Amino acid sequence: MKALVTGGAGFIGSHVALGAAAKGWQVVVLDDLSSGSPSNLTGAPSHLEMRVGSVCDPEAVRSAVEGCDVVFHLAAIASVQRSVEDPVGTGRVNVEGMVRVLEAATRAGSRVVFSSSSAVYGDADALPVSESARPLPCSPYAVHKLCGEMYLQAFWSTGGLISRSLRYFNVYGPRQDPQSEYAAVIPKFVTRAIRGEPLVIFGDGGQTRDFVFVEDVARANLLAAEQGSGGSFVLNIGSGVSLSVLDLAKKVIEIAESNSQIVFEPPRPGEVRDSRADTALAHAQLGFDSSTPLEEGLRRTLEYWRDRESCQ
Repeated sequence: MKALVTGGAGFIGSHVALGAAAKGWQVVVLDDLSSGSPSNLTGAPSHLEMRVGSVCDPEAVRSAVEGCDVVFHLAAIASVQRSVEDPVGTGRVNVEGMVRVLEAATRAGSRVVFSSSSAVYGDADALPVSESARPLPCSPYAVHKLCGEMYLQAFWSTGGLISRSLRYFNVYGPRQDPQSEYAAVIPKFVTRAIRGEPLVIFGDGGQTRDFVFVEDVARANLLAAEQGSGGSFVLNIGSGVSLSVLDLAKKVIEIAESNSQIVFEPPRPGEVRDSRADTALAHAQLGFDSSTPLEEGLRRTLEYWRDRESCQ
């Protein structure tokens, strides 16, 4: 088996790439390193090849896809807030780059596993939200992901491209960058708790999220790649359990044994209020269930960042 992982030097992508390599697959990583880092692939075996390039570069994509059985497409500007501020620039990567990957995959006869997002649901009418729920995207980022799913359906209809779109809920774990202005909540909370700095909540903290550990998400990708049927369909990838952001902050402070305080700032535009996955279809189609309890995942994430802090 040969696989291409676009965005494979990033947070989730590196876990997918190393997971595929651990199975003995030949792996090509294509990443422009705008947010990823080669250090995320430290210790990779010799049958993993790193290439620096953009999914917006048709020749780089064509060359990387050549001979691949499966393409894991994770390359994206994965930020709701950045998409609100720069819908054109983020759309170029998230939509144009996606289409270039699909064109190349169709020509190469590869199947595609696409990293979509629960953001496509917006503020769902009922929780847990299933794949049959009507999408209500609240941000350009969510529109980009929904657009990607629709392109996959079109490429299946017109060219027979087999695909799986995995709608991730809130992924967390080691290697997730806390430094960016657009960073996700858990790495920010964890690193601030380690340093005893305030944990900042946007809004009242009552908003809920379904947190899923990154190694579980990587496993879902590999299961989707090996799933044998044709077609193009979507699957929720989450834990099926939700937690308020305020309760998350308290839990991080407790596990870290930190003296950090919790502070509140105004809510940010484009963010949904509540989120929780119905995971029945992923279980039925892939045999996938999230297996890492939140407390265990938080402890492992804390250990990772404590080790990093001690080395600086």
